[in-house]
Amino acid sequence: MNIVSICVGLAGLMIVGGVIAMILSGIKGVAQGKQDFKRIGMMLIPVIVFAITFFALDQDAVKAAVMTAGFMMGAMVITIALTGLRGTFKF
Repeated sequence: MNIVSICVGLAGLMIVGGVIAMILSGIKGVAQGKQDFKRIGMMLIPVIVFAITFFALDQDAVKAAVMTAGFMMGAMVITIALTGLRGTFKF
């Protein structure tokens, strides 16, 4: 094993640990009434988009990940534009 393999493995473990911590924090927030299910459910949108594109693209994870990222960036641009329009026209 070289240093690069060790560093990549540790980085992966840190990412997984962070995701687990976020999930536990979300569960704790819902249990204490600080968060509602709608906000927690919004975090599942990228997972759902990935699952749809994964099976639509013949189970190619790389293409599905790229399509998911593209979709999420497009959705972000649209929501920013709609938020700007709402602020401009005050509705």
